[in-house]
Amino acid sequence: MRRVSRAFITGLAGPSITAEERDFLRDAEPWGLILFKRNVETPEQVRRLTSDLREILAEVPILIDQEGGRVQRLGPPHWPVYPPGAAYGDIHDRDPARGIAAARLGARLIAADLHRLGIDVDCLPVADVPVADADRIIGDRAYGDTPAKVAALAGAAAEGLLEGGVLPVLKHIPGHGRATADSHERLPVVDAPRNVLDSSDFAAFRSLAHLPLGMTAHVVFTALDPAAPATTSPTMIGEVIRQAIGFTGALMSDDISMGALTGTLAERTRAAVAAGCDLVLHCNGQIDEMRAVAAAAPRLDGAAAQRAVAALACRRPPAAFDEAAERARFAEMMAASAGTVVS
Repeated sequence: MRRVSRAFITGLAGPSITAEERDFLRDAEPWGLILFKRNVETPEQVRRLTSDLREILAEVPILIDQEGGRVQRLGPPHWPVYPPGAAYGDIHDRDPARGIAAARLGARLIAADLHRLGIDVDCLPVADVPVADADRIIGDRAYGDTPAKVAALAGAAAEGLLEGGVLPVLKHIPGHGRATADSHERLPVVDAPRNVLDSSDFAAFRSLAHLPLGMTAHVVFTALDPAAPATTSPTMIGEVIRQAIGFTGALMSDDISMGALTGTLAERTRAAVAAGCDLVLHCNGQIDEMRAVAAAAPRLDGAAAQRAVAALACRRPPAAFDEAAERARFAEMMAASAGTVVS
């Protein structure tokens, strides 16, 4: 019988599960779990952790942020360093086909790292389209500064993850590239008119709207909703993410504990779900906060449950490939971009 989980994803405090966390996970039954650097020591330890988690919650999806560049939870000495999205954009500028091939292969290699650890969801690709005066929180994480280029490279990365048995998470819908603040710290407000947003910020996501999972942006778009960020705005989720962009996958919030949001964690959780988020993401591993989110998160039901089930149904075994040869090929492809060679 399929587990009926609550509509939230939670973190953990450290590299192993505490007795308190074990009891919490059994009682709260989150839909998914997310790992950060604090949860990672060695490959053997991570494999043991993911195995222990699935003894508590069978078949639970386990997520991580492994983009490359500044956002990489797995790194030396046990895992390679991967380039940021902009490196693929640089190659694309010289040779579009080669740039797309590099983005796809880079993601395929990341998926190989993750799959052998028992991690089956990666919060990648980033489809944000940055502008010149935006906060650097996106910066070189972006594949480029035009919607078409970003969509092409993000789509290639998503395909690479799927080929490697890992689900992609499209972020940050409907766009964080124009934000002039870091939503980890405070609420970004974007005043661009609707026609500009449609043709730029939102456009990159449209051709990626079929992906199984997506993550919202904690960003206010005053042309559509002058008060609430996309995560807690029924207008932004209903009219923009679901209708104008056409996103059909399961939609999770960005981290509900970030500084951009106000109110208690219970209030934030209820607001995100009421606005149309299927899943609420809470990352910091603080058990009291985890309990507050769990208490406010409903059981997955209706269309949200259907989308969550459909997302997990997209998981498939990795396609066979010669990993050593492909890593050598990837290093050669990246050699033309200074400072981006995988090590």
